[in-house]
Amino acid sequence: MTAVESIPSARRLIRSLRDMGYDFAQAVADVVDNAVTAKASSISIDIEFDGDDSWVRIADNGHGMRPETLREAMRFGSSRDYEEDDLGKFGLGLKTASLSQCQCLSVASRWNRERADIAGYSWDLDHIDRTNKWEIIPLDRERSTAVVRDPLKDHPGTVVLWRRLDRLLGYKHPYGETSRKRLAQMCREVEMHLAMVFHRFLAGEAGRRKLKIFVNGNAIAPWDPFCRGERETQTLQQVIFELEHEGARGAVVMEPFILPPQDAFSSKEAADAAAGPNKWNPQQGFYIYRAGRMIQSGGWSHIRAIDEHTKLARIAVSFSPALDEAFKVNVAKMRVQLPEAIRDGIRNAIIPVVKLARETYDRKPRVALLPPSRRGEIAVPPSPADSREPLAGTEAADGAARPSGRPRPDTRQTFDEWSSLLLAEAKGSEVEVVKGVIGRLRRR
Repeated sequence: MTAVESIPSARRLIRSLRDMGYDFAQAVADVVDNAVTAKASSISIDIEFDGDDSWVRIADNGHGMRPETLREAMRFGSSRDYEEDDLGKFGLGLKTASLSQCQCLSVASRWNRERADIAGYSWDLDHIDRTNKWEIIPLDRERSTAVVRDPLKDHPGTVVLWRRLDRLLGYKHPYGETSRKRLAQMCREVEMHLAMVFHRFLAGEAGRRKLKIFVNGNAIAPWDPFCRGERETQTLQQVIFELEHEGARGAVVMEPFILPPQDAFSSKEAADAAAGPNKWNPQQGFYIYRAGRMIQSGGWSHIRAIDEHTKLARIAVSFSPALDEAFKVNVAKMRVQLPEAIRDGIRNAIIPVVKLARETYDRKPRVALLPPSRRGEIAVPPSPADSREPLAGTEAADGAARPSGRPRPDTRQTFDEWSSLLLAEAKGSEVEVVKGVIGRLRRR
């Protein structure tokens, strides 16, 4: 019996592929992956609001693509040889991420350093609706606008242009201040997301030269989830798991960190930044990296529950693309699972990490919250004599009513509370010294 090729309906399937679950920031990050794979050192993301003619452009200075390579890259399920540290995998990300946000995706690329030879093609949903064919449209001189060509005037690279942003702006005709503010907010969200996802590349820590990413001309600074620049951040011992899955072997590296309590950061601004895009509690747990690119930011991967008392624990887990099947990485690179073979090992390894995070969180407030004292002195609570309020020219006996009608505060209780607070702040050999001071004050 002869096999019969069955080509899916372009009109129906391409519309279905728009619903892969991307939000705007995740879609931009997926396109940035391609630029990083192309060895780009600079990536510019420009977002222009102009109603129906609004657009998003992602331009890089990577090695570019020849026309035949670009045509293959535009194909759904494109085929190429992936290097070990490539961020791509399925040959779908460029198309599915882009079309999740727009109705027209154009890609132009220059590969020749000496000549401005630019090849370009578009996926246009209106054209596919009319023809029901898997056809990409060449970008000739008329179709290739200055928005596409300008970033490629002086060097090789690739430009990805999104137009007709129906999913992005949420209106059929997106005019007015509401749409403009929505796009401005989304710009801020994409900045935070890229600063987090690519922080190792932005800091030059991913085994490559330092990457620069700009959003509307603003350079993105890396967001380090582990706050390694803070003096009181605790870096714990690294744990390495050797993993074998369906013939693939590799190391899974676990690096635990305990962040300082919020009042122990170098500044309030640093503490606010450390909270992360989702704020403190959801940001605790595992930060999972594939080839240096963050896939998961926080959460305990069903090993334990999120807990206010363990929110200072953050753990980097790194693996190579060779272990993709073991980690069940999805097409959008937004979901990952810890392999069953090492789950118990990871569960046991985080027990002391969680314990230390809880102890760090549960410590009492810092001495700065006690009654003020001169530098180098221990803050001393008011003595019973100092705390009495005189009654209109008379001495008041203990328990006597005050002019306000309130009884005098229990100074012994005040002293005990202060003592407990001061002892909680003492460390190491300081404890005995503080106990001695408290004892002398109590006897006096």
